[in-house]
Amino acid sequence: MSTNKHSPLGKGYVQVYTGNGKGKTTAALGLAFRAAGYGLKTYIGQFMKGRKYSELDAAKMMPDFITIEQYGKEEFTYTKDPPDPENLRIAKTGLANAKKAMLSRKYNIVILDEINTAQFFHLITVAEMLELIQNKPDGVELIFTGRYAPQELLDVADLVTEMVERKHYFNKNVPSRNGIEQ
Repeated sequence: MSTNKHSPLGKGYVQVYTGNGKGKTTAALGLAFRAAGYGLKTYIGQFMKGRKYSELDAAKMMPDFITIEQYGKEEFTYTKDPPDPENLRIAKTGLANAKKAMLSRKYNIVILDEINTAQFFHLITVAEMLELIQNKPDGVELIFTGRYAPQELLDVADLVTEMVERKHYFNKNVPSRNGIEQ
């Protein structure tokens, strides 16, 4: 760890949680929860998510430590090429706000939830993702989640975790459950 006096995280690293298995957002939220226990502050920008998820209510219980903002429509969007202009506008707003949060020095951790998927659906570019990393100040941990992480992101990240689905009860028509999947 670097001897950066301004942050308990030292340099701060870039993490990626990707793959087709369940648990990418959950891992990032777990990190935010753990960080809060240490007094660290986390900003979470949720891309392509606009409906109510239980983590929104949980974050409201810890407003001094966890901030979540959503950048998506209520319904899941399967974007087209070219993407829907409204989805594109929402994603670009999210990217700008996440960058502002990262540069503000108010947050120790910045989580870009489902940004990999937003990039896959052409709402965010790989260049924009790499620019965030290039501009990341020391002392900020930057986390990218979502399926389909681009190779360029994997190449520059300090930590990459791939979630692999071996078996899932969704395949037996079990619906999403409050507090577990949403």
